[in-house]
Amino acid sequence: MIFRLLSSDFWQSLCFIILTFFIVASCSEQNNKNRDHLIFRYNEHSNIGTLDPAFASNPQIIWPTNQLFNSLVQLDDSLNINPDIAKSWTINDSTNTYTFLLRDDVYFHKNIAFGSDSTRLVNAYDFEYSFNRILDDQVASRGRWVFNNVESFEALNDSIFTIKLNKPFPAFLGLLSMRFCSVVPQEAIEYYGSDFRSNPVGTGPFMFKFWEENVKLVFRKNPLYFEKDDLGNSLPYLEAVSITFLPDKQSEFLQFAQGKLDMVSGLDNSYKDEIITTDGKLQESYKDHVELISGPYLNTEYLGIFMEANAPQIQSLALRKAINYGFDRKKMIKYLRNGMGIPAENGFIPMGLPGFAFIEGYSYQPEKARQLIEQYKEETGDLNPKIIIGTNSQYLDLCEFIQRELEKIGIAVTIDVMPPSTLRQMKSTGELDIFRASWIADYPDAENYLSLFYSPNFTPNGPNYTHFKNSVFDSLYVQALSVSDIEERKLIYTKMDSIVIDHAPVVPLFYDMAVRFVNKKVSGLGINPQNFLVLKRVKKKR
Repeated sequence: MIFRLLSSDFWQSLCFIILTFFIVASCSEQNNKNRDHLIFRYNEHSNIGTLDPAFASNPQIIWPTNQLFNSLVQLDDSLNINPDIAKSWTINDSTNTYTFLLRDDVYFHKNIAFGSDSTRLVNAYDFEYSFNRILDDQVASRGRWVFNNVESFEALNDSIFTIKLNKPFPAFLGLLSMRFCSVVPQEAIEYYGSDFRSNPVGTGPFMFKFWEENVKLVFRKNPLYFEKDDLGNSLPYLEAVSITFLPDKQSEFLQFAQGKLDMVSGLDNSYKDEIITTDGKLQESYKDHVELISGPYLNTEYLGIFMEANAPQIQSLALRKAINYGFDRKKMIKYLRNGMGIPAENGFIPMGLPGFAFIEGYSYQPEKARQLIEQYKEETGDLNPKIIIGTNSQYLDLCEFIQRELEKIGIAVTIDVMPPSTLRQMKSTGELDIFRASWIADYPDAENYLSLFYSPNFTPNGPNYTHFKNSVFDSLYVQALSVSDIEERKLIYTKMDSIVIDHAPVVPLFYDMAVRFVNKKVSGLGINPQNFLVLKRVKKKR
C-alpha cells in the first residue's frame, strides 16, 4: 500500500536521478577512454619512500624523480653525456676545475612556495644551494659520496657555476647526471620542510599532482618545460603519468595483459614462461599487442670469494679457476632466465659499458676444471674439496644449478640461504667464504666496477668485499684516474679486468639485461644500460 501512496512525481524524479547518474558515469568513462592515450601508466611493486632527489638511491625512487627534476648534465641511451640545465662546459685539467654555463630559460614548477601559483627562473645559486644541501649532515642525503672528490663549488653569477676537484677523477662528469645532483628551489625546501618528500618541486618535464601513498601517484605535464624535440615541438608529449603500487608481480603482469598498464619492467619467475620462450622471444599470443625491448644493463651478477678466508679451497687459485670453468653459463641463462642475460665469459666489466672488452674469461670446460681439481688435491692434500655459497632465496635457482654442475666434476657444494639483509651484513664483514652478489653501476664509467678490487677499498671502507689485493692492479687504478682521454683509459681498464680474471677472486655469472614489455600503442620509450625510465619523448596512440 505504501508504494501506492507515493506520487507519480516522485517516481519521475527518481527515474530522472537514476538516468542522470548513468549518463554522467557513461560520459566520465568515455572521457577517460578518450584521454587514455595522453597518460602513461606503470606499476611500482616495491613502493616509493620519497620523491626527494637527495635520497634517490634505488630505481623505485630514481624512476619517478627522473620525471620531476633536472641536473647540470644528462645521459642519452648510449651513455653519452649531454647538456641539461648546463648548455655547455669547459674542463681545466691543470686545476681540475669544471665551469658550467647555464641555460636562461629553465623555470621551476609553479608552486605556492613562490607565491600564489608562481615560479621563477633557475640560476647558478640554486645549484650552489642544492649541492650544499646534499652535504648537510642534518639532511643525511644518500648522495653525499658523489662529492668525495670535490674541493669546492661556487656560483660566479646567475649563469656560471664552477666545481673544483681535489684530485683528478675523469668519471666525475657522469656523476653529475645522477638524480642526487638535481637542482631544487630553496623556497620549496623551506616552505615544506621534511614534507618536501611528498611535495616535490623541480624543473622536469612533469610536475607533482597527487600521491596517495601505497595506492597511486600522479604527475601532470609541465607546460613550462624547456626541452624541445628536433622539430621544435615542446616536450613532453604526454599529459600525465600514473603510477600504481600493486605489491605482487603476478598481479602487475595481469594488469598489463588486460591493458591497464602500459609497461612491465623486468622478468619475474611468476610470468616469464607465459610471455617469452627459453630463447628470449615473445610468445605468439603476445606478439600482436606487446613489444619486447631489451638491451645490456650495467649489472654484473657474480659469486664473490673472500680472499682472506682461512680455507685451502679459497687460497687455491687452481680451485677458484675450477669453479669458474665448471658450469655452463649459456645453459644457465637459457633455462633459468629465458635467455634474458649475457653469459659472463669475459671480464667483470659488463657489456654495454665503455671499457668492456672481449678478454678471455671462463667458458664451460669441464675437463679443464677436473684437471685443476686434481692439481688442487696434489697441492693441498685435500681429497674432497667442499665449498659453501651464501645467497638469498631470489637467486637460489642459480646457486642450485651451479651446485649440481660443480658436484659433477668433484666439488661438493652447500648452499646457505639467508635473508637479503643478513647476506649483506655477512658479506660486508667477511663472514662468508663465497657469496652471491651483484654490482649495478652508479655512473657510466668502468672505474665503478674496478673499484671493487682496489685494495684501499677493503670493506668497511669501500666496496672491496673480496679483499682482493694486487700491487699491479692498484698502480693501474691510480694511473687511470689521471687519464682524461676515455680511449686511453679503456686500455688501462682492460689490463685491470684481465688481472681480476687471472686471479679469480670472483666467479662472473652473467651480465644482466634490461627488459621491458611495452604496449604497442606506446612509442618513444627506448631503453638504456642503466635501465632508467625517461618519459619526456613517449607518445601513445588512441
